[in-house]
Formats: sequence, C-alpha cells, structure tokens
Amino acid sequence: MYLIFIPAVIGAYLLGSIPFGLLIAKAHGKDLRSIGSGNIGATNVSRALGRKWAYVCFALDVLKGMVPMLVIMFIAKPAGVVMLLLWLVVGCAAILGHIFPIYLKFKGGKGVATSFGIALGLWPYYTICALFAVVIWVVVVLIWRYVSLASIVGSVSFPVVLILAIILKPGWDFFSLWPLLVAATAIPLMVIIRHRENIKRLLAGTESKIFAR
Repeated sequence: MYLIFIPAVIGAYLLGSIPFGLLIAKAHGKDLRSIGSGNIGATNVSRALGRKWAYVCFALDVLKGMVPMLVIMFIAKPAGVVMLLLWLVVGCAAILGHIFPIYLKFKGGKGVATSFGIALGLWPYYTICALFAVVIWVVVVLIWRYVSLASIVGSVSFPVVLILAIILKPGWDFFSLWPLLVAATAIPLMVIIRHRENIKRLLAGTESKIFAR
C-alpha cells in the first residue's frame, strides 16, 4: 500500500507544475510573465484577459490540488497518523509543483489556489476550515479590494479554525490529528513568504486593487 505513494507524489508534483495561467495567456497571444506582476496565477490573468479567464485559471489551479488529494484518499484509506502524513505529502507535492514547476525552471506561482484545492479535497478535516477561509477571503476583498491581503488573511485564519474545530468537534483530538495542524500552519507560512513583495507594496500603499478603474 505504501508503495502507491511514490507515483502519487510524483504525479501530484507534475500536475501541480502545469502553469495553466501561462498557457491560457499564451493561447490568447500574450506573455503573462511580462504583464502586471508577472505572476502566473488567476489575479494576473484577470489583468491580462479579464475576469472570465481568471475564473477559469483559478478553477484549474484549484483542481491541481484537489484531484491528487481525492485520488489518494480514495485509494489509501485512513489508518492513523502515518496515513495522514502520507496524504499530506501528496498534497504538498502539488503545492510545490505550482510554486516550483519543473516546466518553468522552478519559477512558479504563490500556491494559494492549489492549497485551497487540497483543503477542499481533504474531507472532512480541512474542508470546513477551507470554507471558513473563503468567507474571510471574500470579506477582506470586498472591504479592502486587495487580493494579496485577502489571501494572507484567509491563509492565516485556516489553522485557527482547525484548532477550534479540533477542540469543539467530538472524536477529534490533537494527538491523532497533529500532522494536519503542522501542515495547516506550514502552508500559510509559505503563502506569506511567497507574498513578501506584495506585503512590501501593501505597506507602501502601492499594491494594485481589484475592481479599480
């Protein structure tokens, strides 16, 4: 059973490495790297091609994380802490693929959408937390109109909601679910690090807003 995880991790990384944003822009005759922030994610696709294609890019990037998670959860049923760790390794491989894609010389995106896909796919532990994080993301975007700020705040809220869920939900405990808590803390830290340039622009007041003319 454990040997299944070797091709699963490789497959998750290769799937995560597919730069959908870059491919969508290229199909429209544009180089996403030379537009706006130069990022390959949905926000920059919106700048280059409009909201419709940004939604398509976001959905595809979410699926890069969700599909490997759902497949490995279906194949390898839970059997304690070890299985949880292996599930998370597959999910993290997809995130690393998006951030460090082999097809783009390891220069990729920020991993927010792909991380969200993994959270949605890891039912039930992460799914509820991901939905709360989405609500927070939407609220921040509507109030301040910064996608980067919303991504950071939403990511930071994720482990907080998970801790509350472990405390409140019967049958959940820190001893058996600690791998989930470790990953739920590490992924937001990675998101924050990937947004360090955005943080500088936010502090300087030069970060781009959405819905702005």
